Amino acid sequence: MNILDKIVIDKRKEVNLKKELIPIKAYEQLPYFGMKTRSLSEELRASQTGIIAEFKRKSPSKSIINDTALVEDVAIGYENAGVCGMSILTDEIYFGGSMDDLMIARENCELPLLRKEFIIDEYQIIEAKAIGADAILLIAAILTKAEIKQFSELAKSLNLDVLLEVHNEDELHKSIMPSLDMLGVNNRNLKTFEVSLDISKQLSALIPNDFVKVSESGISSVDAIKELQPYDYKGFLIGENFMKTDNPGASANQFIKDLAGLNT
Repeated sequence: MNILDKIVIDKRKEVNLKKELIPIKAYEQLPYFGMKTRSLSEELRASQTGIIAEFKRKSPSKSIINDTALVEDVAIGYENAGVCGMSILTDEIYFGGSMDDLMIARENCELPLLRKEFIIDEYQIIEAKAIGADAILLIAAILTKAEIKQFSELAKSLNLDVLLEVHNEDELHKSIMPSLDMLGVNNRNLKTFEVSLDISKQLSALIPNDFVKVSESGISSVDAIKELQPYDYKGFLIGENFMKTDNPGASANQFIKDLAGLNT
């Protein structure tokens, strides 16, 4: 059993408990549920840098990354830096996040917000819309093809963008469908935690151009992005590189300046 299997077991328990406590109708009555969303995929298509900056306190592979940064400060810093969107971990057990983090970010910035969560139930997609998310993450490794279709179509009906994450060719082939906006390639091997940009390079040719290509994990330098841009990647999800510093917003700002300088 790898870490993803453990997370899914705990997530099913968590979602089942929530469903008993909070009915979907309660979420549908929250103010954000009826608000217009911002398209992360459109932001990425129009951008020269394509940075999706993450708010993440800890992870199973790195333990504590940053447990002192305030999400409101980071959201404002990322927006001022000019990122395309902000990814927010809402899993508490393994990543130290919460739905409150996303709501606080929504109150403090106008960026497209990606709810980064282990989605295994439609309930979580309703939740995402209700707390102010603009996009959701679906992980091919934990979903069947039928679930990917069901969940992505529900998300689209709520005007949420969908980022589908794959780790290998098999996951990619079962996942390609018109209800997705972005296809993300995770460069991290879930069994060994090793990271290699070669995964993104190998899968890029198999991803149709209808989808925005996003590379995830292991992107810690401007050089890594320059290495991937020839493979038609328009989005780059940066998880730990900014958060491990004292000022994630300032780090993102300098990173984007360096990247823009190389692009000119």
